[in-house]
Amino acid sequence: MNYRRLGETGLMVSEIGFGAEWMPGDDQEMVSELVGFAMEKGVNIVDCWMADPAVRKVLGNAVCAHRDKWIVQGHFGATWQNGQYTRTRDMDAVIPAWEELLSCFGGHIELGLIHFVDSLAEFDGIMAGPFIEYVRAEKGAGRIDHIGISTHNPEVALRAAETPDIEMIMFSINPAFDMLPASEELDDLFKEEYQPGLESMDPQRKRLYALCEENGVGITVMKPFAGGRLFSAEKSPFGVAMTPVQAVHYCLTRPAVASVLAGFRDVGECAGCLAYEGAGDEEKDYASILAGAPQHAYFGNCIYCGHCQPCTAGIDIATVNKYYDLAQMQDEVPASVRDHYLALEVRAGDCTGCAACEPNCPFGVPIAERMAEAAALFGA
Repeated sequence: MNYRRLGETGLMVSEIGFGAEWMPGDDQEMVSELVGFAMEKGVNIVDCWMADPAVRKVLGNAVCAHRDKWIVQGHFGATWQNGQYTRTRDMDAVIPAWEELLSCFGGHIELGLIHFVDSLAEFDGIMAGPFIEYVRAEKGAGRIDHIGISTHNPEVALRAAETPDIEMIMFSINPAFDMLPASEELDDLFKEEYQPGLESMDPQRKRLYALCEENGVGITVMKPFAGGRLFSAEKSPFGVAMTPVQAVHYCLTRPAVASVLAGFRDVGECAGCLAYEGAGDEEKDYASILAGAPQHAYFGNCIYCGHCQPCTAGIDIATVNKYYDLAQMQDEVPASVRDHYLALEVRAGDCTGCAACEPNCPFGVPIAERMAEAAALFGA
């Protein structure tokens, strides 16, 4: 298992995490088996947004059997009322639900997330009222280590990434969602058909990844498989099927992403996701799938897939392009991005202009031209 730093939290999280939404309910034996298997394979981060006390309890029991091995994401505002899940900002409901969740994980949760904020008005209300005051108090008391937020809306995520309290974001990422504009309606992500003309990444999402990288705000990924739709050519908006390994690799090549919280219901599904760790370049290759898709191509845009390698001069082209794109998002090149770029042993300025890489790019990116632009921008 590979581990990545979650922004500036300092936490090292497994690049494949456990999004526990689809685990087998309140079956303690099955949940313990699943958690134990994931842990043995190196998974060390788990998300618990589920509100049902019975479900929380069995997951907590399984995690607490080896509590020191796990980093837990718990959610403020996911409550169980009248026998059903209710998202709320009513502190009379938020506080007891949170205390009950906290008790399931031994009285301490590493990442305390403000749950499911998909409108700017709601975000602003949370950050100006008793909700954030309570969350801050929990951090001050040591019951959580870091404050985060979960959202599907890039506008909210952008606002959060510029908010000092927010240290990490749980965000919905996959190649289909990345082409959709911001919306306050989660159902918009799962439409049967997307409107025509969505042929490149939504600029707000590109801006979000760049800003998080710049500000040290780590991202954990939810909805990496679009509810399984990406695995079916009939249901996928691309008209072609992807594999779990390809979808995971897409997410992990986005700037600032630390962990993909994949959902699995049993050990077999867990093993299928964890196959990523032993997969070769061909198995991880999502670019060939997207380039050959009949709909929504990324033509002309670098998506950091690495098909252009090897470079005759030894340049890591995908990484150079990533830093170039991050720098382009700002009026001035951020010092952190410049430092990362200058730390590369071989830089864009070493490009000979041979363009031997360009026929390998599935998306027709003018790589030699971009190397010249990057060299000019960074001065090296």
